[in-house]
Amino acid sequence: MANIKSQKKRALTNVKAQRNNIAARTEVKNAIKNVLKAVDAKDAAAAKAAFDKANSALDKAVSNGIKKGNYAARQKSRLAKAVNSIQA
Repeated sequence: MANIKSQKKRALTNVKAQRNNIAARTEVKNAIKNVLKAVDAKDAAAAKAAFDKANSALDKAVSNGIKKGNYAARQKSRLAKAVNSIQA
């Protein structure tokens, strides 16, 4: 542990940021899983709703620097393909 007061504060804020980043990553993973579950169940309406939430979660993660842009684009493409496969 640091001895300098500002570094002690910084260590605490780093822990808070780490918790927020973990929560955001988990939100993205859960959003993706929800889309895939709906696709497996062949529920087009639920898949579309889950897809919209997943897109939003991915965009937020990219804007907050938690995930890279190419990761989000790849996941969006993959999920869109899955959702469109059950609507056709």
